[in-house]
Amino acid sequence: MQNIIIEKLNDIEQAENITILHAVESGSRAWGFASPDSDYDVRFFYVRPKAYYLRLDRTRDVLEYPLNDVLDINGWDIDKTLKLLHASNPTLFEWSNSPIVYKTTDEFKHLLPLIGNYFVARSGLWHYLSTAEGNYREYLKGEMVKAKKYFYVIRPLLACRWILERHTPPPMLFTELVETQLEPELKPVVADLLKLKMSTPEIGETPKIAPLNEFIEQNLSIIREQIEALPKEQPSNWEPLNDLFLSILDRRKE
Repeated sequence: MQNIIIEKLNDIEQAENITILHAVESGSRAWGFASPDSDYDVRFFYVRPKAYYLRLDRTRDVLEYPLNDVLDINGWDIDKTLKLLHASNPTLFEWSNSPIVYKTTDEFKHLLPLIGNYFVARSGLWHYLSTAEGNYREYLKGEMVKAKKYFYVIRPLLACRWILERHTPPPMLFTELVETQLEPELKPVVADLLKLKMSTPEIGETPKIAPLNEFIEQNLSIIREQIEALPKEQPSNWEPLNDLFLSILDRRKE
């Protein structure tokens, strides 16, 4: 599958006249809890020729290729990427931290040291808390629940704990978050559920797991209070991003 993905990325570069700076896996495969039938969610950052950025009739700054039920490929223009980095977009940090890299460049490696400087804890915390609250409210409140949705609630809650403790972007791997942020007595419960998800194409519904629901409800409340008590952070400096943007464009052909 990796060869197919790399071939598709090369085809996109040719068809769109772009250079892909960095391409990764996102979602459940990058988080480390993919099911046997999970699809591949490929995400990338790209740059066009320099002259494109001086046009008045520029196109969208996103490329989307929902190819089939197995493979989904989307990318962001470097212009959009750097603007979202300045805004501390949580998704950008996730893509940058993905353990599964399909393609990268020296230009992206020059961006990596800057990324951590633009992480704003409050932005990340609100993103992950909102994700956890929405999935819990939608899928885990009944007596019978969608078992796989526990991961889409517990992971963002553990990500919040990581941010509150370390003030850095959380790791992508779910197991790393579990190891460092989950109570010891809950680790066997989560480990059993993880084995079930990763070995079963569709694990379906299960009676709610009371210890996990209690953990979720308690932490949703505690984390919200902790976020609201955090001081606001100052806007980051644009200049390093402007300099990097110009440097990347100077390497592009007209």
